[in-house]
Amino acid sequence: MRRYKRTLVAVALATTVVAGTAGWASGNAQEAVTGPPPGSSAWRAEGLPDPAASTPEQVAHFFAGLSQNRRQDLARRHPLVVGNLDGAPVELRYEANSRAAQAEGFDRLAKPGRQILAFDPRVRGQVAEVYGDLGEAEHVAVVVPGSDIDARTFDRTNDVYGTPAGMAKSLYDSTKSHRTAVIAWAGYTTPVGVGIDAATGDLAEAGAERLARLTDGLDATGAPDPAVFCHSYGSVVCGLAAPRLDAADVVALGSPGMRVADVDDMHTDARVWAAKDPSDWISKVPNVEFAGLGHGTDPTEPAFGARRVPADNAEGHTGYFVPGTESLRTFAAITVGEL
Repeated sequence: MRRYKRTLVAVALATTVVAGTAGWASGNAQEAVTGPPPGSSAWRAEGLPDPAASTPEQVAHFFAGLSQNRRQDLARRHPLVVGNLDGAPVELRYEANSRAAQAEGFDRLAKPGRQILAFDPRVRGQVAEVYGDLGEAEHVAVVVPGSDIDARTFDRTNDVYGTPAGMAKSLYDSTKSHRTAVIAWAGYTTPVGVGIDAATGDLAEAGAERLARLTDGLDATGAPDPAVFCHSYGSVVCGLAAPRLDAADVVALGSPGMRVADVDDMHTDARVWAAKDPSDWISKVPNVEFAGLGHGTDPTEPAFGARRVPADNAEGHTGYFVPGTESLRTFAAITVGEL
């Protein structure tokens, strides 16, 4: 009975404190954006490959058979489809997404020089951006963020290293001498604040499908297997995606749990790493999973079986990518294969 009561208390705490980068704000229920990109009906009406049914490999094969003029024509007339098709040529996706972002009023994402790999304006909006030359990269990393990230907060200027753009740019700056490309991937519907979404795996399940498809798309276009860095609730996404994730490394940082018992339970060939600094408030989150609430074992626990990333001089929940930290130096070494 005493153990049962402790479990109930832990679950109650989990529903109030599990969250991503926002901390202690109250949460609102979110509905995951799923399915093919906007404009798919008009695309299919022309007899083009169904975005919902075609694999990234099939998409890559389709575009390989088109002339440059035909590719440009499709990107111009169907920017939201082409821009979100994993497996399509990345330069064409950049062009299509710049056009779509400008049309939807996201002018900052359409600025010259930005390499927007995905842009979906539905609901709160989803974005992915590339730092570096993805087509020529010898090493690739993907940053998966936690709560409160969407098209408006993707590259916000406050708490820079708590944003996917800030984390990815910092990692890229630490590795660019090694011909590295880093993808800031906010390609799923994240929880908002603290609430039931942050304490359950529903949004993470939907995100896991999209993350796995992203890595399949990288493979289809000839990119190397990435190191995937999963922050906060993003580590829940990565834990659920792991068996389908075409990745060299999976790194959980500031994690509330990955919805798996240990590394073996992830069913992945990737190396698994974990980081948590002593001042991270995520330590206050009970590592339980009960009746669908909570995310289970702390990945930094020795019994979990992950390789430990030193993070003693990182500060708080969003300090892992700050220049000069041990954690960032280790992330860079993982990315370029020096560890």
